[in-house]
Amino acid sequence: MNFFTNPSWINTQLLSYNKLEDIPDSLFNEVNERLSKLVTDDPFVSIVIPAKNEEVNLIRTIDSLSKNKTSYKVEIIVVNNNSTDRTQEVLDRLKIKSLFQPKAGCGPARQLGQEHAKGKYILMADADCFYPPKWIENMTRALLESGVACIYGRYSFLGTPEQPRWKFSLYESARNVIVEARHLNRPCINALGMSMGYVKDMGLKVGFVPKHIRGEDGRLCFQLREMGKIKQVRDRSVIVWTLPRTLQKEGSLLSAFTRRALLELSRIQHYFYPQAPHDVTKTKNYDPAIVKYFRRRIQKQQSEPEQGLN
Repeated sequence: MNFFTNPSWINTQLLSYNKLEDIPDSLFNEVNERLSKLVTDDPFVSIVIPAKNEEVNLIRTIDSLSKNKTSYKVEIIVVNNNSTDRTQEVLDRLKIKSLFQPKAGCGPARQLGQEHAKGKYILMADADCFYPPKWIENMTRALLESGVACIYGRYSFLGTPEQPRWKFSLYESARNVIVEARHLNRPCINALGMSMGYVKDMGLKVGFVPKHIRGEDGRLCFQLREMGKIKQVRDRSVIVWTLPRTLQKEGSLLSAFTRRALLELSRIQHYFYPQAPHDVTKTKNYDPAIVKYFRRRIQKQQSEPEQGLN
């Protein structure tokens, strides 16, 4: 377990790039050389990635995927979700398939990706993550198990100069206890698009939510549970790594932990029984009053100007 440090396989040099001009041509050449050996026109598994304004993060993601070692034939599809930065320029310089989805939302973007995928199976990924060397191999292997319709893995946060890795490890240890509790009856809450997979024909049958809404990944998983098993891949070799951007938006790590703890406590009674079938296109995301109140407090604190000393 990487309790105190980030994984050694991550190219930390990539973290120093802040804009497209920072990325050397040599990196694109190296990535494309690896991609030419990895991707194929006759894939068994398709990796679908939505990307909105990810010009720098995207190269980190594709760099890590290009270093994967797998026995399966692969294609990588990135769906430009109406980006306003230079994401498309990055895509044009990489030897992968790119599509353009003007309709906002990961749901519409992932739907377009699966409609153009050639593989029998689909692995979902995000454009701001680092993927370990055996991610494709071991996620696909889990997806091939008898009766499985959908799989999902776990993720970890990279330590930063501001937040050392051990703090995130403590946070993740508490989170993983909840993940195990939810998996019994509500695994769809755990299913995140950054590390998820499913049988393509099943995914095409149910489809993604055709609008901009958080949780398009879990909604797909919820529908797929009627077609087969939902499997959690606990193997540490498939843990995906990402920068703590979502946590940083909530201020301190303590604030992020508190908000999530309140959210889990407010719905913990639901983890004891499965959710009844329903139309996922019409439901809203769970957002209890206590969490809304806490979020408003954080936003107010962040917007207040710092008071100088008299």
